[in-house]
Amino acid sequence: MDRILKGLSRFQKRVYPKHRDLFQKLALGQRPEALFITCADSRIDPCMLTQTKPGQLFICRVIGNIVPPYPDAIGGVSATIEYAVGVLGVPDVIVCGHTDCGVMKGVLSPDALEPLTSVSAWLNYAQPARKAVEQQEQTRTSEEFLLAVTERNVIEQLGNLRTHPAVAARIEQGDLNLHGWVYHIGEGTVTAYESDGPGFMPLQTLIG
Repeated sequence: MDRILKGLSRFQKRVYPKHRDLFQKLALGQRPEALFITCADSRIDPCMLTQTKPGQLFICRVIGNIVPPYPDAIGGVSATIEYAVGVLGVPDVIVCGHTDCGVMKGVLSPDALEPLTSVSAWLNYAQPARKAVEQQEQTRTSEEFLLAVTERNVIEQLGNLRTHPAVAARIEQGDLNLHGWVYHIGEGTVTAYESDGPGFMPLQTLIG
């Protein structure tokens, strides 16, 4: 806690004065460019990863970057999606998973999480990803299998996103784009899902 309090003090003394105009503008409202749904894992910093400033991303963090299908588990995640898409009118929604995800490991070994009833119930929304990968007749190492489940989970959550009325309506209008990413922590790289391609590709190759 001491480190956090010292950081807050540095922000107020050094960072805020340099960006005073930006923060005063943000105090009047927000117009984020995207809804960024990602895992609560402490190793992910969406703004550092995308090099965005305050006000540019509307962020939803939840373990496993899980989006329950509508109307299941209506709560914080559903409300955040509805507000970002229906009220703020973000043009893009990004679902970003990551490597070495403890939630995905839990999906592969659910018995270990049985005492954690809330976590176990939440992880059920990621089980379709594991089942889909298991049905693929392909030999993989344990690391490759974990990555495959991580990638498939992003795809499944994109599908769940489309069941939300606010999202479905905007897609029907043609003014909302959905994106699926996986952040590779050790390499500092991002792969993106291409539905018309071979699957996940390095994002750098897609943006040129």
